[in-house]
Amino acid sequence: MRFSQLYGNEDIRKALVGMADSGRVPHAILFHENDGGGALALALAFLQYLNCPHRSGGDACGQCPSCNQHEKLIYPDIRFTFPITSGSKVSGEVSKLTCDDYLKYWRDLVSAHPYFLESELSEALGIEKKTGVIAVAEGKAILAKLALAGVSDGYRAVVVWLPERMNVQTANMLLKAVEEPAERTLFLMITHSPESVLQTIASRCLRIRVLPLSRSQVQETLEKEFGIPESDAAVAASLSGGSVGVALQYLSNRAGMQGMAAVFRTLVEAILSRDYEGTLDVAEELAALDGREKQKAFCIFAAEAVRRLFLLQQGLEDIALSQPDERAWYADSAARLGKTFCRRSTACLERAVTMIDRNVNQKIVFTNLVSRMFTSHV
Repeated sequence: MRFSQLYGNEDIRKALVGMADSGRVPHAILFHENDGGGALALALAFLQYLNCPHRSGGDACGQCPSCNQHEKLIYPDIRFTFPITSGSKVSGEVSKLTCDDYLKYWRDLVSAHPYFLESELSEALGIEKKTGVIAVAEGKAILAKLALAGVSDGYRAVVVWLPERMNVQTANMLLKAVEEPAERTLFLMITHSPESVLQTIASRCLRIRVLPLSRSQVQETLEKEFGIPESDAAVAASLSGGSVGVALQYLSNRAGMQGMAAVFRTLVEAILSRDYEGTLDVAEELAALDGREKQKAFCIFAAEAVRRLFLLQQGLEDIALSQPDERAWYADSAARLGKTFCRRSTACLERAVTMIDRNVNQKIVFTNLVSRMFTSHV
């Protein structure tokens, strides 16, 4: 991954290039992105640039052996860490599993595109019905990796995707390595929920907020990097909320996205009609979804839909993006909903995601969610 393949967040790219060129590279960076926002792509481009012996003009050469290894995700001095558990593709004692057991599936997914969503990783690993964690076995594997001498002359790195899934024992185990790593060793972490990252880890990192892309930047990424036709790219970009990952999911799973939209509309109509039994029916439907990641995906989708309703309530029609056949419904619903509905519902949806991550019973999660959203319309 080269910087020239990325769009948007110019200031971050310039800052990363400046760090590498000056030799003042932080020992730990925490990238905060929205799901599918491109922080992993930035981290991969940064590592490739750091280790390229022929870098120039603010980018890696893309041709040397180091670049070749980076682009194939086989650079020997990088370890990828991500939430795992036993599943349909890898079985065994959970306490003994490490990311090495899942590395093939990780590489396949990242090679396809580094903007994947949490739900897509779970599906790729075969753990879509469970919640993955970064447990003690993975912490031991990281320390074992760092205890060995580097194979190359470049930087060694541990890329941690979703450090908020790291348990306390693992965090304590890695604390010294993160705080005082060996020379030319760094940790790059990508989080969707920085407030959930254990403070002992987060406080030792330089924090960088990866901002959502503009609609034109998402469209440009889809067209130039993924070969999506202009008309399809324009529609997906308008519904992406600044996330390339969301846009790609829409293009690959339009039926699924349309299904979530239909459930959200049913929920809002029940709330507007003061039909509490109708909202409970929606809760039952959501609780019956096949897997926690699909349930989280709905909450994320619903939060973006609520954002559109809020923008319409504020008279910002130009940036309240939606499909042409949905615009009338969004406009009508925004006019009928109470002024506090969007703010309070967004908080409810965020809380539901947290409860899903904590393995709270699904019926309790969604009954609580729809009940709170019902009372938010006043």
